[in-house]
Amino acid sequence: MGSGFKKVLQNKNTVTLLGVILVVFILYFAYNYRVRQATNPIQVPYATKQISPGTQITEDMVGIRPVPPSMLEGDVIDKQSNIIDKYSNADTVIPKGSLFYSRQVVEKEQLPANIILDYPKGYVLYNLEVDSKSTYGNSVYPGNYIDVYLKINKKVVDENNSSATDAMMLGKFIENVKVLAVRDSSGKPVFADLDENLTPSMVIFAVPQEIYILLKKAENLNFYQSTIIPVPTNESLKDNPGKIEVSSNDLKDYINQITIWTE
Repeated sequence: MGSGFKKVLQNKNTVTLLGVILVVFILYFAYNYRVRQATNPIQVPYATKQISPGTQITEDMVGIRPVPPSMLEGDVIDKQSNIIDKYSNADTVIPKGSLFYSRQVVEKEQLPANIILDYPKGYVLYNLEVDSKSTYGNSVYPGNYIDVYLKINKKVVDENNSSATDAMMLGKFIENVKVLAVRDSSGKPVFADLDENLTPSMVIFAVPQEIYILLKKAENLNFYQSTIIPVPTNESLKDNPGKIEVSSNDLKDYINQITIWTE
């Protein structure tokens, strides 16, 4: 039997026929595999309601349904985790029943300023000038909380007005401030595309009007050298972050004493 099998293998026509049969089987199974891949539905997210531009996408807005892979053209998002709690793009209306595409769904920081800067009624936006050093190497992010420290350099004159010495006031001025945006000098969100490696130039937050006025006074101390310093905190990790408030009445009273401001 062994010799008979060997003779079969030595027959070129038989070997060719076996090779053709093997190729046909391989093509058949490969074809069927590709057909199953193209026709077996996969579960993908879709919009359960129309979503307007700049809207936060919540769990109730996203459903799951089976779709044949052959119908998935373009950059379709296939995971709910890549959609929920993100935002519809500023120029995008996502129709009810539509699948989600990558360009339609963005992070909050990627939205234009007029959309991302949501803050309580009665608050005023404040724009603090910063750089990479004062933001701790780009460690201040939108959604984080900071405390605002104030440093004031001044001259102290002796009782006889004969000499003056340098003195400095330094302390925590405002606490529990939520960062709304971090932008570069052209107004572009620093963290919208980390590959661009943008340099922060401004940190934007909102505070009650009284605190805004205090900050503007501190910023414009013409006869003093004043520096407003952002300091990151872990307030955003708490379930109930503290409210914005003045943390140093001494600094507040001093600023009000040496400045005049008309509301």
